[in-house]
Amino acid sequence: MEYTLEYYRQPGAMTDPGPFAALFDNLRGSLPELVRVVQGVTIHVYWTDSYGFSLPAERQSEVQLRTLERRLARTLELDDRPLNTARAPERRLVGNCRDFSLLLTALLRRQGIPARARCGFGAYFKPGYFIDHWVAEYWNEAQDRWILVDAQMDEVQRGALNLPFDPLDTPRDQFITGGLAWQMCRRGQANPEHFGIFDLSGLGFVRGNLVRDVASLNKIELLPWDCWGIILKDQIDDPADRAMLDELAGLSVLDVPDIAEVRRRYETDERLTVANVLSFVQGSLVPVAL
Repeated sequence: MEYTLEYYRQPGAMTDPGPFAALFDNLRGSLPELVRVVQGVTIHVYWTDSYGFSLPAERQSEVQLRTLERRLARTLELDDRPLNTARAPERRLVGNCRDFSLLLTALLRRQGIPARARCGFGAYFKPGYFIDHWVAEYWNEAQDRWILVDAQMDEVQRGALNLPFDPLDTPRDQFITGGLAWQMCRRGQANPEHFGIFDLSGLGFVRGNLVRDVASLNKIELLPWDCWGIILKDQIDDPADRAMLDELAGLSVLDVPDIAEVRRRYETDERLTVANVLSFVQGSLVPVAL
C-alpha cells in the first residue's frame, strides 16, 4: 500500500505544473479551501449560462488544453492574480469535469497528499442514467480510506441538481468508475445504453471510460474524448479483448489499494498504453506529447 500512496504523491505528465509550480506554494489549505480554489479559476463549458456568462466561440477551445502546465498558462493570461483569488465567471478558464479533477489532484499532490483523477459516470445528473463524468480521489490518512471528491459541484450546481450528498465525500454508488460500469453492463445489472452523454452511449462508450480510468490511474489523465488503442476498435465482441477488459475492470473497479498490477497491465499491453501515439480528438488525429 505504501508504494501506491507514494506513487500518487508525485505529479505525472498531465499534472506537473512545470514553470508554474510556485503558484501552488501559498495554497496549503484544507480540502474545502482547495476545492474553492479550483472552482474560483475554472468554469464548466456546459454550465457557463448558469453563471451569467455567454461563452464566446473563440474561447471554447480552452477545453482542449490537456496538460496542467498549459492550463495554468492560460489561466494567468485571463487573470494574473494568485490562484486563491476567485475570478469572475468570464475570467475563469473554460474546462469540463476532467479539468476540475485534474487541478484538484495536482494541488493535493503538491501538498504530499496521495491523489488521482477517476473517469467514470455520475448517477446524479439525470435520473436513471449514468452520465460521463470525472472526479478526484484522495487518500484520507485519518480515516484510512480513499475518498471521492467532485470539485465541480459548487453551490450553483449543487442547487440546480438538488444534490443529495456532500460532493467532498461522493458516495461510490453515485460516482461509478469505468471498471464498475463495465462490470454492471457485462453482468446484466445495468443497461449499457444508460451510460454515456448526449447521443453517445452503449458498451463501447463504457469501454472507453474503463480504459481512460486505467490510464488515469497510471497518471495519464487525458481528455474525455481522447481515444487510442482498444478504444478505437469498431467492434467490442472480440473474446480476447473482452476477457482482458473483464480482468482490467476487476483490478480497477473501486478504490484500487494496490496499483502495481494495474500499472503492469497498462505498461505492457499495447491495447491500453498511451506513449506519444496519435490520439483521436473530435474527428482529427493529433500527437499527444507525454
